[in-house]
Amino acid sequence: MENLIFSLNATIPIFLMMLLGLLFRKLGWIDEVFASRMNKFVFLVPLPVMLFEDLATVDFSQVWNPKFVLFCFGATFLSIGIAAGISFLWRDRSAQGEFIQASYRSSAALLGIAFIQNIYGNAGMAPLMIIGSVPLYNVMAVVVLSFFHPERKKMDGKLWRDTLKGILTNPIIIGILAGLFWSLFKFPVPEILDKTISSIGSTATPLGLMAMGATFDIRKAFGKARPALTAAAIKLLGFEALFLPAAIGLGFRQEELVAILIMLGSATTVSSYVMARNMGHEGVLSSSVVMMTTLFSAFTLTGWLYLLKSMGMI
Repeated sequence: MENLIFSLNATIPIFLMMLLGLLFRKLGWIDEVFASRMNKFVFLVPLPVMLFEDLATVDFSQVWNPKFVLFCFGATFLSIGIAAGISFLWRDRSAQGEFIQASYRSSAALLGIAFIQNIYGNAGMAPLMIIGSVPLYNVMAVVVLSFFHPERKKMDGKLWRDTLKGILTNPIIIGILAGLFWSLFKFPVPEILDKTISSIGSTATPLGLMAMGATFDIRKAFGKARPALTAAAIKLLGFEALFLPAAIGLGFRQEELVAILIMLGSATTVSSYVMARNMGHEGVLSSSVVMMTTLFSAFTLTGWLYLLKSMGMI
């Protein structure tokens, strides 16, 4: 019951923030132009700052476990490949990139540490899970959204160059690289800088959620209902059923197993919508999957936790 209450407290407010954005749009307080600019601002500033903060404050020497990091990286990489393969089943290829990204990309950095702290009293293996998965999440999101663009052209040298340029100049990638560099060299973070970074990064989720809600079109969402439901099912059930037994077989237990569960089964991150919109995609499928997975992840995560607890794994 405590896990259920925690999950509801973690996910329902996020869903309500989306509904607030939708309400503000209906009331005329947010228009399409303002929501679009807010999306761009979140993409350029708060999201990269939030990722920098997540990685810059990780102490590698205290919790480093290469086997665990490699598993998180490998499971994420395979998840992307599986989602890409399934995406070719749809006749409508215009949202193929959004489908792939929404199917694999979790709210690991946002929910992972909080969820594990609630169970074990400390961050546990969440920082290593973030290192193993979040950079790959974002790098592959840029690649996927570039190559599977609705108006994609022939795969020539120019497209490869444009894609590489997009990756290297992507604000989120820059935030990740800066955070890793800061952490590896153990640069101190002065309190004034730390509070400033934290304040800026904390605006990413609420602003992104409200902007997403303000631009959400329920009629278009129903037009994408089948791929959205498929992506949500893969995100909340499919990858867990595939990779959790492998993790157990490799000997991962307790905090490690919970971190892997969060990596695989938490709701699709709102930044997937922000990135999709800012890279020329419609964003309807992304927002639909975010809303579905946010609503139902409280129940699916609790179910997986109950199963693992019953098996004596956590």
